[in-house]
Amino acid sequence: MLRPKIPTMPTPVGVTAPPAVVQPTAVEPVSQTMPPAAAPVVPTARPTVQITPSSVLAVVGAGTAVVLVVGTVLVSMLLATAVTAASVAVCAVVVRSLLTSPNKRRR
Repeated sequence: MLRPKIPTMPTPVGVTAPPAVVQPTAVEPVSQTMPPAAAPVVPTARPTVQITPSSVLAVVGAGTAVVLVVGTVLVSMLLATAVTAASVAVCAVVVRSLLTSPNKRRR
């Protein structure tokens, strides 16, 4: 029987536990001054996307493949629905003809 290996995280050598945090017990009054102004946000430079002819061909090829697969699935579902409807119609015609025709016995 297979036994999974459970990963463990050993403590690295030379690392000690962090010191305990001491919480103040005195209640300090809140001053009614204006909050400090927020620092301006510096926009980060985004890398530019290089569009090459090969990447355009790859995207067009992938899009074409997706369209063909989705189209094939939708057409096959429509065909299955049409075949089912036709077979139900044929069965209905046969049952109706069996129920409405009188039993003709020739002597």
